[in-house]
Amino acid sequence: MATDTIGTILYTQEDIWQRAKELGAQITEDYRDKELVLVGTLRGAVMWMADMMRNINLDMTIDFISASSYGSGTCSSGNVVIKHDVELDVTGRHVLIIEDIIDSGNTLKFLKDHFAHRGAASVKICTMLDKPSRRTADVYGDYIGYTVDDLFIVGYGLDFDQKYRNLPYITYLEG
Repeated sequence: MATDTIGTILYTQEDIWQRAKELGAQITEDYRDKELVLVGTLRGAVMWMADMMRNINLDMTIDFISASSYGSGTCSSGNVVIKHDVELDVTGRHVLIIEDIIDSGNTLKFLKDHFAHRGAASVKICTMLDKPSRRTADVYGDYIGYTVDDLFIVGYGLDFDQKYRNLPYITYLEG
């Protein structure tokens, strides 16, 4: 592992691209002949969403949602708020939520229920990172890039107080 001024690099851009290619092939196979809607979670999943879009070889529609249980802190409040909802009608469509990281799982549990109540044919999750040690909600990724330890991860879309999103790799903040 290489060292950087931000911290220790966990996954390089090339690592992430390779994993997106592998997951994209699996999703392509799983959703063949289905009406797929990718829903990216703003803002953290934007880079991962772009990678997944490039690697899923199907016709699809996309939309974005902004929901959070964090605010500017590092611990989930447990209270999920939708700041921007999707504009597409998901009724009868297969929704694949594209997420940057599953941490407590509170937001994703809320979003899965939200889309199910809106009539989605199915709702699954494709996450770049999974942090199961912090899970408090009963929700799991269907397509997982990498499983990570209980670290405060930044880079490749993930932030700390809106900083570090543009790092082309995944690292963590120490202390």
